[in-house]
This record gives sequence, C-alpha cells and structure tokens, in this order.
Amino acid sequence: MIYYYITKLVEYGLDTGLIHKQDRVYIINSLLELFQLEQYEEPVQTVSEPSAQLKMSLEEILNGMTDYAYEHGILQENSIVYRDLFDTKIMGLLVPRPSEVVNKFKELYRMDPVKATQYYYKFSQDTDYIRRYRIKKDKKWTIDTEYGSLDITINLSKPEKDPKAIAAAKLAKQSSYPKCQLCRENEGYAGRVNHPARQNHRIIPVELDGEQWGFQYSPYVYYNEHCIVFNYEHIPMIVNKATLRKLFDFVKQFPHYFVGSNADLPIVGGSILTHEHFQGGNYTFAMAKAPVESSFTIPGYPDVRAGIVKWPMSV
Repeated sequence: MIYYYITKLVEYGLDTGLIHKQDRVYIINSLLELFQLEQYEEPVQTVSEPSAQLKMSLEEILNGMTDYAYEHGILQENSIVYRDLFDTKIMGLLVPRPSEVVNKFKELYRMDPVKATQYYYKFSQDTDYIRRYRIKKDKKWTIDTEYGSLDITINLSKPEKDPKAIAAAKLAKQSSYPKCQLCRENEGYAGRVNHPARQNHRIIPVELDGEQWGFQYSPYVYYNEHCIVFNYEHIPMIVNKATLRKLFDFVKQFPHYFVGSNADLPIVGGSILTHEHFQGGNYTFAMAKAPVESSFTIPGYPDVRAGIVKWPMSV
C-alpha cells in the first residue's frame, strides 16, 4: 500500500505544480529513502477499483504514509506532535528551494503584487504549511451589534499537544536554534518535540525602512491571507516612530494588504514579544469600518487625518 501512497503524493505534487514531470523519478527515490525501501513497485490500477480510491486528498495520503511509518518502526510515536514532524518531512521533499520560490514571487510581483501574493498563498497551502483540512474546522461567524457587524472566530486548527509529547519536551535538551518560531532559521528546519517542523516553509524577503525583513503566512490563518512580517534580526518588539515608517513601507509595496503592530506590552501585545514582527493580510476588520466619533489634528502634520472610532474597547 505504501507504493500506492507514494504514487498519489507524486500525482498531487504534479497537479499542484510543486514538482514537474522531470522530477518524478527523483521524488519517488527520495520517498523510498525516507521509508527505507530499496525498490519501487508501480501500483496496478484495476477497472474494479472504487472511484473514491482513485482520487485521494492530501490528508488521506499523509495519514496513510504516517501510519505506515509508525507500523514499520520509522516513526517512534504515533501522537499528533510526532506525526506532524514526520508528515512535514514528507512534504519537504516536494517543495522547491527557497531561491526558486523567491524568484517566482519576484517575477509575478513585477507584473502585479496581487498575483505574487495569490501565488505565494496558494503555494503555502499546497505545501501543507497551511493545513487546509485543519483550517476548515475553525468556527467563524458575524454578529450585528451597536458597533457594527463583529467577527467571532474559534480556532480549532492548532493541534493540542498530547501528554507524551509534553513529557518528552520537558526532558528534551534545550536548544536556542532557532531562537523562536519567527526567526528566519525556521525555513527548512526539521523541528523537534518542542518546536514545529518547517521543511515545507519558504520565506519571501522584503525591505522595510532600509532593514531586511521576512514575509510569510501564518500556518493557522485567523483570517484571509493572514500574513506575518518579521525582522530578520531576533530583536524585541517595539513601537516607535520607525515602526510607522516600516508599516507604511509595507503597504506601499502591498497596497491590497493591511498591516499592523501589536503593542510591545505583555498580555495586550503579541504572543512573541522577543521578536519584532507585524501581522497583516487581505481582510477588512470590523474596526476598520467603524465610524469616527471625534476627529482631531496632530500639530506639525496637517495632512494626517486622525480620529477616535466608535468601538467597545480602547484602540
């Protein structure tokens, strides 16, 4: 059955454009090595084979491969943490080198920034960096209030760690590489029980206010094209005048996106205060539609329009 899953994964790679026809033999051999096999047997498709088996989802393919790996001693534990580490390793074999992805993005960007981000967003889903089959489990709805139509979301796609993985992480040797989950060193990293695998992850370089930053999507996608823009240097979050220059620099380059910075404070700020980053995407939040209750001007900046919006919390 493993040969069947290998064949289906290669077909998936061809269908999504992750690999090309010339890559087929190479990818098959790479998968054989991963599964400790010395030969490949082309599956024979019979006329009586149920049509449901002819087309398999990526989730089904990866689950089948991971089950095989556990049953044959290749995967040491069968919990969600270990399965995620292993199936990311599988997908990493199908993903092009960073330079290829960046060059493709730049080529499309010269035509239209929208085309570039559309390509990169689909690519990030096709590689399973964004797991479509988990994201669709999220609950989302809107509710009409005196403050307008508010968005309510319940994220169900981020897997909970199992007790064995938690225990293993506690005993694992502490590592400072990568320093956090936002660092550029995550690109291609194999991961460990206390750090996610990222062999299927690719980062787009951008320049903000003369500094080198990275552009990527959140693997959990809280809203459409939820992106993260992060400093290439592992430096703490800070909100200052330079922050505004960087934010405006980003929206100049990607005018169809919004971007914002969390406060550099605990609790009300971002979840990773040790690494400077912004969050953005292709979405309009309810707060952006809120009416302005009182306007004011800022001395020295006559062209800036400012105001306090009608909103239930301070902003």
